Amino acid sequence: MKCRLLVAACVLFLCGMANATEITVLSTQAPEQAYRELLPQFEKASGHTVKTTFTGTLDAKKRIVEGQAFDILIMSSPDIDAFIATGTLVAGSRIDIAQSGVGVGVKAGAPKPDIGTTEAFKKALLAAKSIGYSTGPSGVYVIGLFDRLGIADQVKPKLKQTPTGVFVGSIVASGEAEIGVQQVSEMSHFAGVDYVGPLPADIQKMTIFASGIAANAKQAEAAKAWVKFLTAPSSAAAFKKQGMEPG
Repeated sequence: MKCRLLVAACVLFLCGMANATEITVLSTQAPEQAYRELLPQFEKASGHTVKTTFTGTLDAKKRIVEGQAFDILIMSSPDIDAFIATGTLVAGSRIDIAQSGVGVGVKAGAPKPDIGTTEAFKKALLAAKSIGYSTGPSGVYVIGLFDRLGIADQVKPKLKQTPTGVFVGSIVASGEAEIGVQQVSEMSHFAGVDYVGPLPADIQKMTIFASGIAANAKQAEAAKAWVKFLTAPSSAAAFKKQGMEPG
């Protein structure tokens, strides 16, 4: 009996290995740290391997235009919807993975400004000698926010935008930017940066990061399995650890 069970187990294992494949993913960077934590678990459980390109929003769009092949795209939900509309992604394949607010950081050891209220955040920006922001969704949002707060002209000479794919935390840690604003998941654990906190609730902007399956995906079923793993209840803690809310 034990022998038959062992043979059956071996057959199942070999069948799993035979179906194992490589999934390719193109992703923006907000969910990167949680994603990397979960990836080995999925690869071990499924037998699949996942090859991922993490980059900035503008570079990801450029790669798509240039024809880079992938099975899964992970970006902000409006971008996923736009690529579904153009037929780049399969209709109905959008799955929301996690959402992140916008947060503030300063160089490690520097005084932390008060950002507890909108007025305090506004004063902190006006007092800062330089302000770092990104080319991604958080950067687009804060530029509009500066205008809404009535300080766009005052802060414009102090703004330092990182190139696509470069974390704002890098120029905060180096001292090039006195204060930095980016997704909480990208700012809150960056080496050399002290995280100050999220934007006040009345001016906070939550961005949903979602996935979509490429219309020309070579490994669509395996790709769906990886997305299902990322969005399983057991994966929620990894995202929360990075300041993101699952789903």
